Amino acid sequence: MGFITNDHVISHDDDKTSLVSRVWCWLHHLPKRLVAKVVGIATMMRNLARDDPRRVIHSFKVGLAITLVSLFYYFQPLYNSFGVSAMWVVMTVVVVFEFTVGATLGKGLNRALATSLAGALGVGAHHLASLCGKIGEPVLIGLFVYIFAAASTFMRFFPKIKARYDYGFLISILTFSFVSISGYRADEIVELAHKRLSTIAIGGSVSLLINSLIFPVWAGEELHRSVATNMEKLGLFLEGFGTIYLKSSEGEVKSKDGNKTSFQGYKSVLNSKNVEDTMANFARWEPGHGRFRYHHPWNQYLKLGGLVRQCAYRIDALNAYFDPQTQKPQKFPEEIREACTKISLESSKTLKELGSSIRKMTYPSTSVNAHIVSSKAAVKSFKTFLKSGSSYNQNAELLQIIPIATLASLLIDIVDCTEKIAESTYDLAILAHFKKAKIKETNVVEKSKPENVTKHEAVTNNHVDCPQVVITIAELTLITSNSSAQGNYVDAKSDGQHTLDD
Repeated sequence: MGFITNDHVISHDDDKTSLVSRVWCWLHHLPKRLVAKVVGIATMMRNLARDDPRRVIHSFKVGLAITLVSLFYYFQPLYNSFGVSAMWVVMTVVVVFEFTVGATLGKGLNRALATSLAGALGVGAHHLASLCGKIGEPVLIGLFVYIFAAASTFMRFFPKIKARYDYGFLISILTFSFVSISGYRADEIVELAHKRLSTIAIGGSVSLLINSLIFPVWAGEELHRSVATNMEKLGLFLEGFGTIYLKSSEGEVKSKDGNKTSFQGYKSVLNSKNVEDTMANFARWEPGHGRFRYHHPWNQYLKLGGLVRQCAYRIDALNAYFDPQTQKPQKFPEEIREACTKISLESSKTLKELGSSIRKMTYPSTSVNAHIVSSKAAVKSFKTFLKSGSSYNQNAELLQIIPIATLASLLIDIVDCTEKIAESTYDLAILAHFKKAKIKETNVVEKSKPENVTKHEAVTNNHVDCPQVVITIAELTLITSNSSAQGNYVDAKSDGQHTLDD
């Protein structure tokens, strides 16, 4: 027993020593861990500010707005006018001030309208309940609150109401309950509703003025830029797919780093629906600014964004071919390789030019039609090769044909998506009144021009806009359906014949 007891004492001492050593080790490394934590947080803040400097500006604007409305407490005359209700000014700024002008305006108007309507209904409900005497008044007020809260909550489930007026219905429930219930204990219920509405109007006005006058961020411009950027991201991937995976010698210059990871930006397009829907809802609240009018076709942006996402889903399937575990064709016939490469590169050029035209708010150039025609010609060439009964088709095994057929099928779907995106972009250009691109003569036409030029030709050579030279949707469909068409198109509708080169 003595031996066991001795071991027990030794073991207990070892536990104490081990605990003390762990505590000492933790205290010894604590300063280093704190420094590393602080450095990590500082690095994160720096990266956030570097990615979008507007976040820093927005933070300063919020601080300025809250400081200004806090004067209601600091100055005695203002505090005497509003009293404790002045806290609603600060609360309104904290809740209403958003990153974009549209979000701030939408929330501010929702809050003001909901407070006005619900406050008036609350006063009316209190007046009706007071006619029923001391016994019936609390019962009737409770009934009114129950009906209003239940009806407003149910209406919040409607999709259109939830998208634009959800915050307003939420505030209406709060205001109606606050005014009607408070009126049971307070005599000056009208003054209470008036102060609440006034403070909310002041807080919303301060938020809107500061957000729209000091480095404003417009939700409409964010949506416009987002759609254009998404199209360019898809074009960048297709360019990399044609130059890296297919190893085309006819492709454009490879990226500087030559790494496929530089073409993976398309993945952000796959989950862009919620962001685009939110920005479109906020953009509808914004007033006209710049080239964005009040009735700007924001729904067309959503339609175009949906088509871009459909194309991104096909591209995501193509991205699997970069995975080493994916089965790749063992023998890639040169005819199929050239057709697929041409489809990929021409579609890339189409998406890039469409994104650039949206960003610049100009009509898509005629070269977009040429790229679509070229990609459809490559599709036709590929189908002709498959139907020709070549020796490759006869001798190839099924497992060798499936990967090639899958790859070609995805590229053909991308061509169809690209054509729909082009048509939708042209519709957006018409609805949003984009600028028409200038049409320039080629050097060949200038050299062959006789010395005695007419007045119409002189105006054309000075690169003046020709608004009558427009390719309509019907013409776009006609051009793209003719896969044997050339890259130059002649517009016979103008007074003279103008050759439109890519």
